[in-house]
Amino acid sequence: MVQRRSLTVPYGAVLAVSFLAHVATGLELSVNNHAADFTLSTQLGPAISLSCLVHNSSQAEELLWYRGDGQVGLKEGNKVNISNICISPVNESDNGVTFTCKLARDKSVQVSVILDVQFPPQLSGEETLHVEEGKDATLTCNSKSNPQAQTSWYKNNHNLTLQQGRHELYQTSEVIRLSIRKVQKSDNGTYTCMVQSPLGNGMRDFHLVVEDKKPVFPTEAVIAAVVVVTLTILFGIVARKDKFFKCFKKPRETSL
Repeated sequence: MVQRRSLTVPYGAVLAVSFLAHVATGLELSVNNHAADFTLSTQLGPAISLSCLVHNSSQAEELLWYRGDGQVGLKEGNKVNISNICISPVNESDNGVTFTCKLARDKSVQVSVILDVQFPPQLSGEETLHVEEGKDATLTCNSKSNPQAQTSWYKNNHNLTLQQGRHELYQTSEVIRLSIRKVQKSDNGTYTCMVQSPLGNGMRDFHLVVEDKKPVFPTEAVIAAVVVVTLTILFGIVARKDKFFKCFKKPRETSL
């Protein structure tokens, strides 16, 4: 009778065998002929295609596509050994997005492409701003562009002279903000947000209207006056009521 003995293989050895098998087969992917992660520069509008291909495969290999962390739905016939996706039309929201092709049975085998969507400045923001004299004003110019544009501010078609302590500039990749502290009548005018990039320039006008200070009413004094007037009227009504009843008081009867 033949005795069978069980053989226990350490987990590390299993990983090593798996790694060696993977190296031996040389299985790898490429996207648009790139075998490593890369950045693809493009512009708005025209569609772009990404093609993922399996190399050194001895069997049918299923492929997966991801946009960021979300999986892309693929049709049958577009999953095995070669898979294509199309981004159409390309827009601003695609800028900086990562598309990744992965091997279904071993997701560590993958290639990613980051989209670098370049577009000229696109400006927006509230055009007219009414601010009471003495209060702060903020002009917000929403600006999207890639690459990031250079910014400058003008007032009434002249370079804006920034006054320390009164003017403050703030800029991010999407917002250009000009703050003016305690506006004065002299701050009235048209402010222009001007942006310049290699792909084009943009400008947007903002009309700042400084209004007169609104009169400040002494609220407590007004309330006190209303209370006094109300009490005076009430006392007057009570006094007239007593006099009215006195006039119609029944006279005493006299005996003969």
